[in-house]
Amino acid sequence: MGKSRLWLALAAAGAFGGIAFASGAHAAEAAADVAADVAAQDQAGSKGETTELEAVSIVGSRRYGRTSETETPVPVDVIPMEKASTQGPQFDLAQTLQYVAPSFNSTRQTGADNADLIDSAALRGLGSDQTLVLVNGKRHHTTALVNLFGARNRGNTGTDLNTIPLLAIERVEILRDGAAAQYGSDAIAGVMNLALKKNAGCEGVAGYGQYSRGDGDNYQLSSYCGFETGNGGSIGITGEWLKRGRSDRSEKDSPRIIGDTKVDNRTLFINGEVPLGEAANFYFTGGLQNRDASSAAFARGGIGSDDIPSRNSAAMYPDGYVPFINGEIEDRYAIVGAWGKLGEWRADLSQTYGYNELNNDISNTMNASIANQDRIDGGPGISATKFYAGGFSFRQYTTNLDFTRYFDSIMAGTNVAFGAERRNENYRIFEGERGSWVDEDGAGDEFGNNGNAGSQGFPGFQPGDVTDKSRNSWAVYGDVEVNWTDRFMTDMAVRYEDYSDFGKTTTGKIAASFRATDTFLLRGSASTGFRAPSLQQRYFSSTFTDFISGQPVDVVLAPNGGELANLAGIPALKEETSTSYTLGFTWNPIENLTLTLDGYRILIDDRIVLSGRFDSEDPEIDPALAAALRRLNVGQAQFFVNSVDTRTQGVDLTLAHNTEVGGGELTTYLALNHGSTKVTAIHAPPVFAGREDILLSERERLFIEEGAPSTKATLAFDYTIGKWNPNLKIIHFGSQTLGTFTGSAGPDGIPNAHYAPKTSADVALTYNFTENAKLTVGAANIFDVFPTRQNPDETDNGFRYDSVQFGLNGTSYFARFWMKF
Repeated sequence: MGKSRLWLALAAAGAFGGIAFASGAHAAEAAADVAADVAAQDQAGSKGETTELEAVSIVGSRRYGRTSETETPVPVDVIPMEKASTQGPQFDLAQTLQYVAPSFNSTRQTGADNADLIDSAALRGLGSDQTLVLVNGKRHHTTALVNLFGARNRGNTGTDLNTIPLLAIERVEILRDGAAAQYGSDAIAGVMNLALKKNAGCEGVAGYGQYSRGDGDNYQLSSYCGFETGNGGSIGITGEWLKRGRSDRSEKDSPRIIGDTKVDNRTLFINGEVPLGEAANFYFTGGLQNRDASSAAFARGGIGSDDIPSRNSAAMYPDGYVPFINGEIEDRYAIVGAWGKLGEWRADLSQTYGYNELNNDISNTMNASIANQDRIDGGPGISATKFYAGGFSFRQYTTNLDFTRYFDSIMAGTNVAFGAERRNENYRIFEGERGSWVDEDGAGDEFGNNGNAGSQGFPGFQPGDVTDKSRNSWAVYGDVEVNWTDRFMTDMAVRYEDYSDFGKTTTGKIAASFRATDTFLLRGSASTGFRAPSLQQRYFSSTFTDFISGQPVDVVLAPNGGELANLAGIPALKEETSTSYTLGFTWNPIENLTLTLDGYRILIDDRIVLSGRFDSEDPEIDPALAAALRRLNVGQAQFFVNSVDTRTQGVDLTLAHNTEVGGGELTTYLALNHGSTKVTAIHAPPVFAGREDILLSERERLFIEEGAPSTKATLAFDYTIGKWNPNLKIIHFGSQTLGTFTGSAGPDGIPNAHYAPKTSADVALTYNFTENAKLTVGAANIFDVFPTRQNPDETDNGFRYDSVQFGLNGTSYFARFWMKF
């Protein structure tokens, strides 16, 4: 990327001058909450009761002690989590934000293997690995999973937000702007910061939910307890048990199971800070979650179907069967650090650890090749019905040293920050037991019939897939925020990073804000960014069975730098690079009304995508590659490759208003995101010149361009009168168009799958028995809205619609009881 892109960003931003924009979901309420926290700290400090603890910070600025997102020169949504964690219809963080923040997308998948077990999350229609997640301002690790199926985040890794209980979170800050120059890799679409609680007091929530069709039962027990230490510190501990039952929306006569994955989460989080004398503070965060999850794979037919002997045995499942992919997930996260004053400078040294591991036990399954060989040998034709299929893990260590100082004597106030970061990452793939991957009957019997290798539903990782790869990176950055006057400020940042596996990169950012009047603020920014290829994308290797137009095909996903990738001429992965621009304003025409309008444009070069499938029978591909595929006994191969450039642009609108109505207080909130992503160029390796239609087929292109709805809007009404608090939230999802397996081109093509816009609503009613106890009852998706019906043979999950927009479960009911004690 280098200096030319850095100077391009700085020059473009300079042209903006003071033009820019603001943001702020729940701005008035959030600002009041955060300001109250700061005021409480200041009051305690003035009485000499405590040493100053960690200052309130808003993501997007290196200046500590900010009390409002409206002071930042970039758009930030600050979402208080108090009501969401105690009164909302969704019990986990990803689904809660899905129905609150329009720029945020997270859709539960079904029929997508391991992607069913983890809800990936993303901003502005880009990939989940293009959004950086922080916890208390420190980098959070991604999952070990690479999403291979499903309507969004195909080929991406991302952060599993559901490893953190709602009750542990004070607020969520969403920076809707490129910020790689401030925070490093992944911050192309934006940054999310989860600020955890550590205030004194104890509370608990018990929740229950169920779909209107009588399945998918949800149970939640959460408890938080915070206490003060004798020297003025504070510690908060959160424990949660969350259990979700399986739902099924398949046709009555279908052997499939389509719906929510069965999940059992056990989570514990601790967050605290303790003064170390007068000048330093020790802080710490720790979290662990064990999750047992189970998703249903495609059904296999019984006697009379084509699945015997290839995928079934008459002696085992004469009526057919549904394999279950059972994932055991361990997630660990820890931060330890200290901050204090070195003269007038604030110094912060921290160490972060993250670990995510997923192991697969496949049940109600079989290895058809073992069963078929048993039949050939004179046996009944059986194999084991459960296999350990292996798994994968990702570990990340991050060390940060940061310095910042605010000079009130320079101009109208200047903040200077600089620091360094060191990161070590490791990715591993674990081999499955032999029966989960072996091809026991080889070429088959005298009739040419044979059983497919590996455990049905999820073939195990083979010895050749086993991986243990690491890399290191280090970075330095500088950030200067200058208030030139009381009305005009700029923020400039530059960052240099060096990765052991692909090289060096430099990014820069400049942002500015100008308060034209006391009620009207302009803001804007321009920046360059990057995303390092994940170790998961570089080294993931697997052979699996996919269903294409209802027919099974064995596919190998070959690792970058391996034999197949080299035969295909796939170059080594390198970083994605981006240039981002934002422009907008915030306006407070009257005291109780706030309006923001934000425009954005994100250009990404050399974006890493999962390629289309290269068929062993295709006469146009390299003969050596075709021969290698036949040697592996697979029909198709695909790869990760830096193959496309994209342009993402759109607009965000928020409107917040509160007023007194009928003796109560009514708060109205409108938030809307409208945007689009387009592939602007395809870069094919020389061996595939002229085969861009395979490298990025229409179907794969639409996964990139249409993975998220074109429009998403939330209109919420929250009314409080006496002990009653009714709430109505209307949610609108725009259209999506996904590709079909057959493809829309040519005389035999099938039209693409168009999902029409859909609108629904959530309702809730809360009764406050006392200040310390309340009960909420309500329903989500009260109009029982479903996606547009499609041809099941052409959807990614083989069902009548993919997991898009509202998902595919329909109306649900819930109740939650909260008590403070």
